[in-house]
Amino acid sequence: MLSHVDAIATVATRDLASAREFYTNVLGLEEEDASSDGPGVLTYRSGNSRIFVYQSEYAGSNQATAINWDVGLEIRTVVDTLKAKGARFEQYQMAGMRLEDDIHVGEQMKVAWLKDPDGNILSIIGK
Repeated sequence: MLSHVDAIATVATRDLASAREFYTNVLGLEEEDASSDGPGVLTYRSGNSRIFVYQSEYAGSNQATAINWDVGLEIRTVVDTLKAKGARFEQYQMAGMRLEDDIHVGEQMKVAWLKDPDGNILSIIGK
């Protein structure tokens, strides 16, 4: 039923200004016209997906990944570009994966995790 409908990622923030700085200037996402979304909401387009960043007192309380971007073979370039813009990557212990700089490498995939200003966990996935 839902397999043909685009999904929308929703991420909470305590501070819209710092979220706008991070999602626009660090991640390089383009903010959509938010006039129809109402106050306290930022809307971004990422490929065919949309990301809603909304104001909430519960921002950063999720301890699991909130958004994944599959960048294929470009993971090293994306990670290096984000680091140059001030992104700091997380290191996690993952069975079957080894850490190469800021990228966790396994047999099937590579992944790098970072957090937004509220502590929401985001990931860059590659091959």
